[in-house]
Formats: sequence, C-alpha cells, structure tokens
Amino acid sequence: MDVILSNAKAWLSPFFDPSVREEVKSLMENEPEELKDRFYKDMEFGTGGMRGIMGTGTNRINKYTLGKSTQGLSNYLKKVYSNQELKVVIAYDCRHDSDTLAKTVADVFSANGIKVFLFSALRTTPELSFAVRHLNCKAGIVLTASHNPPEYNGYKVYWTDGGQIVPPQDQEIITEIDKLSFEEIRFDANPELINYIDVDVDEAFISASVENGSFGSKEKDNFKIVFTSLHGTSITAIPEVLKRAGYNQVTIVEEQAVPDGNFPTVISPNPEEPEALTLALKKAEEIGADMVIGTDPDSDRLGIAVRNLEGEMELLNGNQTMLLMTKFLLEKRKDKGFNGTEYIATTIVSTPMMEKMAQDYGVECKTSLTGFKWIAKMIKDFPQQSFIGGGEESFGYMVGDFVRDKDAVTSTLLACEIGAAAKAEGSSFYKKLIDCYLDYGLYKEKLISITKKGMQGAEEINQMMISFKENPVKNLGGSKVIKLDDYNTSTSTNPNTGEETPIDLPKSNVLIYTAANGTRMAARPSGTEPKIKFYFSTNAELKNFDDFKKVEKQLEKHLADIISDLKLD
Repeated sequence: MDVILSNAKAWLSPFFDPSVREEVKSLMENEPEELKDRFYKDMEFGTGGMRGIMGTGTNRINKYTLGKSTQGLSNYLKKVYSNQELKVVIAYDCRHDSDTLAKTVADVFSANGIKVFLFSALRTTPELSFAVRHLNCKAGIVLTASHNPPEYNGYKVYWTDGGQIVPPQDQEIITEIDKLSFEEIRFDANPELINYIDVDVDEAFISASVENGSFGSKEKDNFKIVFTSLHGTSITAIPEVLKRAGYNQVTIVEEQAVPDGNFPTVISPNPEEPEALTLALKKAEEIGADMVIGTDPDSDRLGIAVRNLEGEMELLNGNQTMLLMTKFLLEKRKDKGFNGTEYIATTIVSTPMMEKMAQDYGVECKTSLTGFKWIAKMIKDFPQQSFIGGGEESFGYMVGDFVRDKDAVTSTLLACEIGAAAKAEGSSFYKKLIDCYLDYGLYKEKLISITKKGMQGAEEINQMMISFKENPVKNLGGSKVIKLDDYNTSTSTNPNTGEETPIDLPKSNVLIYTAANGTRMAARPSGTEPKIKFYFSTNAELKNFDDFKKVEKQLEKHLADIISDLKLD
C-alpha cells in the first residue's frame, strides 16, 4: 500500500490539472479500494497495445499516461532515426474522448519536433495501418479499445512497416517510457507540425481495398447483404467499398450506423457475440438477405452470419470464416499458378485445419503467437515470400499485405465475393464450408472466457495458469494427452515419455495440450482484457455431406463433456 500511496501522491503536484489533483485527494480520503486499483501498477503494452479503463491514475487511460507513452516513443524515434525527418500518423475511433486524446498525442509529438498527420475525424484501424506506409511515416498510433466495453480506451503503436510493434521495439520503447517522469511530458504543441488528413488517404485506402478484395464474382446484383457497423468506424469505409465493388443490394442497419461510444443498442460491440448482431439478423429475415456482416468499433474484426442448410441465419465463428476465406484465396492463386513462394498464416490457438489445407495446396502455413502483429512481422521477416492471407480465431483476417493488421474492411468484401460466387454456382457460403470439412475433416472449436477484474483478478488468473502447469491435464475427453506445449519455457513435452523439443517462437504465457486423437485445449490470459481464455478443438472424419449435422452434434457433445470434466462450464 505504501507504493500505491506514493504513486497517488505524485499526482498531487502542480504539474497535474487542478481537477485531477482534487479527484486523487478524494480517492485517498474516501475510496481506498478504488485508489488501489487506479495506482497499483502502470498501464502496460499487451498483445494489442495499451488498453484500459479511462480515468485518473497510473492504471488508467488519460492524457498523462498517453502523454508519457508518446513522450517515450518520441525519444525513441529520435534515437533510432537520428538526422532523419520524423513523421507519424494518428487515427482514432468512436470511443469517448478518443478525439481529444488523439489531439493530445499529436500535441506531444509536435512539441518534440515530429511532423504529425492527424485524421480529421474517426477512421478504421486498417486505414491507419495502410496510412503509415502510404504517407511514409516512421510510426502510427490509433486510439481504440477495439470491442471492449464503453469505459475502455486504448493506444496501439504501429511501426514503419504498418504492423504493430513487436520485439525488440516494444521493450525498447517501454524502457524509454519507464525512464520518464510525468513532468517530462511536453504538452506544448507546435501547430505548424500538425497536418489534418482525410479524403486523399481515404481514396487511396478504399481503392486498395477494392483492388485486393475483388475477384470478379458473379451474381452481385442478386446477393443481398445486411451490414452493421455497431456504432463504430467501419461506416466510413465499408459501404463505399461494397458499392465500388458492384454490390448494390446492401442494407445498412440504421439504428447502429451512427458512431457512438456508448454503443446503446448492444450489450457488447463485439461481432463475436450473437447478441451484437440481433438487429442485423432481424433485418436479414425481413428482406431475405444472403449474408449479415457486423464489424467491431475500430473495424478490424468482423462477424458473419449466413444461411445454413435449413435456410436459417447462423453466425459463423472466426475459424470457419478464416478457413473459407483462405481456401478461396488459394483457389484464385492456384488458377494463376503457384510459384513456390506462397504462404498462409494462422496462430497457435486457431484451427489446425489451416495447416491441413496448406498441405493440400502445397503451400507453407506459418503459425505465430496470438495477435496480428506476429502475422505482420512474417511479411517483414520473409520479403522473398508471397503472403496470400491469414487470420486468427478471434474474428480477424488479413487479405494480402497492403494492410499489416487484421482488416474487416477488405475481409467484408472478400466474404461477399465468396458468397456471391457460391450463389452463382448454385451453392452457398455454408455449403462451401461443409465442402472444406469433407476435404479436411470436420473440426469443431469452442472458446471459454472467464473474466477476473482488478488486482485480485489478475492474481487469480495467474494462479489458474500455475495450476494447469503444475497439475497438467492427463486426458481430453478420454483421449490421452501426448503433448504439452509451454510457450513460457519454449518447450514441447511428451508427458508420457518425458521427451522434450524446443518451440521456435517468442515466449508467451500459453499452455496447449494435445491428445492422441487430435483434440486440443489451450489456456491463455488475454493481453488486452481481464480474462483468461480456454480454446478447445476436436475433429472427426466427415465421409459424406448428409452426415454433417450428425457428426457436428457428436463433436459438440464431446467438447461439452471435456469442458465439464475441467470444471470450466
């Protein structure tokens, strides 16, 4: 508690705004538990950058924590790119204070002599990633908390390649930030160095999205789409992209089209949650739509619902959409002829089907840690190879390499191209998915997320990971565990023989159990939310189309039994 009080008292200095000092005093006198949560640690960079609840304190998103990060990043840029022109680009989403916080970040950069391109209004995260390279910037910042609740905001840092920062830059930047006191932040803006951008960059990004996401699919005029931006940024790009690509039957959910950081029509602005697409699904039934697409507030994730075999709208999971998008891209590349340099990308907690499909097409499948920054890093690390597309189970996908982060804008167009092409063949998006299961086996995945908030919650999550490591799972649904991958120690172990092999990926707090029948369970604390996540995957052979529902139900029961055995239900 002494450290917490010391941290809080530092915010009573005249450097901080009077209103901030008064709030800290009030917390010290009246709300010790709230004071503890706000000052027990500093905001940290996770898999998706820095993200947290807005408010006063070192463990909150505010002008001082973002200012300090920006000052540290400014110092780092000057050190790494000495005697070079420094330019950064900044975007922000629909969240409360995103616009004012973005201006604060721009002020600090400009006060340090760095030229700033600041979007004049909210824009998507993929457009920010695109803009870094388009404007030849050394770095980019987007103010967003993705699909977190309304009280959150965040700060994601992109590097010169348009991808999020990765080692060693992330730790080197953090080191620069940690050297600073808050009083060293330069808030005195140089307005001459702040340039507002909008239409020109929009045009370049939208044109690139249409070019990369279009594949000449037929039946566009007869393909009905319901689209919702869930009160977020994609309304600035997706309707125009679909229009330019030739999709005229697009119905926008008007109740959710206005950007609003309160997200008033949903419990959570997360397209992974079926509830978020309730209004869109209702509209789809009214007009007989073929597809529903919803995007999260910063438009890097997308949720897709299509008509199943019974003609009912069904929300697909991220693994399913990733699989079908990748297969479509592979088919298109195959038609042109492979040259041996192609690869697709996935993550360690996503469906193993991606690897099976890559083998079938004779291309490489690269597997990374969770987080699109690692997929973007592949493009930088293997410039001689050709990236086709890749994704992760958490509803993110990237088409080609013109954007270096998950991109719901271009992926939305790609999904429509797949659906329209399938309809033109007398098939459907859903039937094409079952075709994949016939080729590679029917894989069923499930995610369990457990929320543990605050200081105590963080300790509980840590203890859960320790428990799974010290008391390893022996079997999954009756099948013996034959491999335990511990990414914290970079070691893969056969628990039955004790044989160990190294894991050639950066260290990460992830455990993955694999059973003899291919069933998998992964445990991983979230890098951006107070959650621990458990990822399950099981599979069975699908011999014919008519067996799909029966085999799917068997796998669903198998997963439910495993989750019950582990007491995670």
